[in-house]
Amino acid sequence: MVLALNPEEPHDGHAGSELGFTYRIIHIDPELVRELLTDQQERPAGLPLFRQPVLHDPTLAAALRDLDDTLRGDSRLASDESLAVTVRALAARRGAGELAIGQSRHSAMGNRALGNRELRHVVELLHSDYARAIGMAELAEVAGCTRYALHRAFLVNLGLAPSAYQRQLRLRAARRLLASGSEIAEAASAVGFADQAHLTRWFRRCYGITPAVYQRAHACGARVSLSGLTTS
Repeated sequence: MVLALNPEEPHDGHAGSELGFTYRIIHIDPELVRELLTDQQERPAGLPLFRQPVLHDPTLAAALRDLDDTLRGDSRLASDESLAVTVRALAARRGAGELAIGQSRHSAMGNRALGNRELRHVVELLHSDYARAIGMAELAEVAGCTRYALHRAFLVNLGLAPSAYQRQLRLRAARRLLASGSEIAEAASAVGFADQAHLTRWFRRCYGITPAVYQRAHACGARVSLSGLTTS
């Protein structure tokens, strides 16, 4: 269940019964919602308003859970991408109409097709600064386009979202550090992961083995492949 509150709408946060409830709350700035919808719709957009606060929408609920998870993680790009998905889901459920607004400051860029040179500049920035918490707004400014257009260009040309591309760069850097003998926690911090647990989770998901197994294999002289281990 999702409880959607319109901007400046008062609420007390109390449960409706003695049983109580638990919840996670996310506040999304209204101006950011306007900007994201303007990016996606290629025209000035208004705020989605809701006739009823209680929404039974599995898609929206899943998007909000994913957003909450990414906000607790180590990738600002992943958070920005999850936020865009959530805003689209919110807009799909809007109720009583839209607020009158002015032109978004990003709308003048339009969702023009991104050229190879502009995309290369963004890729070069990620390669040179992969450990930093870079956001979509910064990458879009480098490319001279909207965040939505940049995200679409990455998917079409590279087959990955910007956050996934950055994560691959971080994992490759972590592999180099692990192979050279760095501690796992030290490697995680150096390449931009929040901690050792985050590095381990993504390492296992992408390569099928843990950083510790990967490092031990190198120490023993085993040949390591991206999909697992083979003996040399």
